Amino acid sequence: MRTAEFAYDLPEAFIATHPRPRGSSRLLVLERESGAIWQSSVGSLPALLQPGDVLLLNDVRVIPARLWGERAGGGRCELLLLRPAGEGAWEVMARPSSRLKVGATLRFSWGEGSVVEKRGGGRVVVRFSPTLSLRRLQELGEVPLPPYIAKKRPPLVEDRSRYQTVFARQGHAVAAPTAGLHFTWELLAACEARGVEIATLTLHVGPGTFVPVKSQDPREHQLEPELYAIPPHTAHCLNAALRQKRRIVCVGTTAVRALEDALARGAGKVRPGEALATAFILPGYTFRGTGALLTNFHLPRSTLLMLVSAFAGRERVLAAYEQAKLWGFGFYSYGDAMLVL
Repeated sequence: MRTAEFAYDLPEAFIATHPRPRGSSRLLVLERESGAIWQSSVGSLPALLQPGDVLLLNDVRVIPARLWGERAGGGRCELLLLRPAGEGAWEVMARPSSRLKVGATLRFSWGEGSVVEKRGGGRVVVRFSPTLSLRRLQELGEVPLPPYIAKKRPPLVEDRSRYQTVFARQGHAVAAPTAGLHFTWELLAACEARGVEIATLTLHVGPGTFVPVKSQDPREHQLEPELYAIPPHTAHCLNAALRQKRRIVCVGTTAVRALEDALARGAGKVRPGEALATAFILPGYTFRGTGALLTNFHLPRSTLLMLVSAFAGRERVLAAYEQAKLWGFGFYSYGDAMLVL
């Protein structure tokens, strides 16, 4: 297996920089067994599901994790806040990290930060003064739009709500579970009216989701673990569906990763509680619970494209991507969707 096998060409014109209204995106449907590919719309999703299906959502919230500051010695710095590190500090991904030594001071319009630890991989621990709580971060931080959007336009006010699912409830993700961005409450209600059960879990999407695979063999790539939590009622719902051989439709690769990790830990049974998802799902993986997948179109050579390829077959996924380009679909976080049945 080679990382180059998951490459494809995508002209920048296909990268969606603004989202369609929720529920109105286009939908490419890929049937795994036959390889058939056809067009639909996200609004038609209820009709494509079956009574008894379980629609599994990731209800994590995206925090406004990006901060811009000035180094004491001059020069701008960018921080992506990953997680609280105790005593008023945060672990962050910093650019340029090589310029940030332990003891370095960062200045912001609202206060200061001091580098107290370097952790490698562009990560440092910064202690802020005054203390930077999640509540204050809501006022001071910037929506962490992916670089392929951020480099093309400044963040907009509407990104604060649009780069967030309508059902986001908890957690601290640094990237949105983008397949969930397509849903409205009305669309979810239509799924329930169809006889589809809605279940939620929380996977805290971390920076590993967008770290590129640099090794020639993807099996040498170290995918960062991500914390997830499964409530008791969701565990009960998923286990009942598995016993009764009903289909679990995962909304996004994050839901797949949490579900598959939970089943591996529980020897085929989903147990409630918290755990770290550690699996790197590549072609050849045997799926234990995922029956269908709603997802967006992912970057070349990315771990997310590899996961989708593991589920549907690399050749069929790449063929579907080529067809999506011919049909003018939008790609990546604010783009259109793909349903793998």
